[in-house]
Amino acid sequence: MQKRETLKGLLVASAVAAMFSTVGVHAQTTSAAQSDATAQTSSTGSMAKLNAGDEKALKDMAQANINEVAAAKIALSKAQSSDVKAFAQKMVDDHGAALTKVQTVAKDKGVTLPTEPDASHKAMAEKLEKESGDAFDKMYMENAGTKDHKKVLSKLESDAKNIKDPDVKALADAHTPVVEQHLKSAEQIKLPADK
Repeated sequence: MQKRETLKGLLVASAVAAMFSTVGVHAQTTSAAQSDATAQTSSTGSMAKLNAGDEKALKDMAQANINEVAAAKIALSKAQSSDVKAFAQKMVDDHGAALTKVQTVAKDKGVTLPTEPDASHKAMAEKLEKESGDAFDKMYMENAGTKDHKKVLSKLESDAKNIKDPDVKALADAHTPVVEQHLKSAEQIKLPADK
């Protein structure tokens, strides 16, 4: 199994090295190509290491998705409004699918992602657990619905300007319109206190 993974890594690294070599360079020897491939494979797995900014962007996307799914699962069991429950289900579905995509890219890039909500979202979850009825719905929609999506959208937009890796950039570009739509949906939900 290890030989197979090493061979697979060598093949991927060789393909990457071949892609970046210019047409005019024909003097590269087989041993030099193997040496380059071995160096790339041994340092990062199967691909070149992400720069710190790209790695942070990937971790930020994972964290945002984890936070949203966790809060939405609480809302599915506690929300009173059918609109809030429907919104929460959409959060579980969309952010769960987005998290899976982020995890796939992270695995390919050798990046370890967070696996649970961050401290501020754990604290929010504790507050949400203590609420019920209209008060719960209002707190969930204000925090997970509106505030979180505004923060995530802002972070995605600023991160996207600096992302160098094409796979991480594609994730950020795919996340942005979904988060925009979630924010718009959250802002349109009318709760009893809002009417």
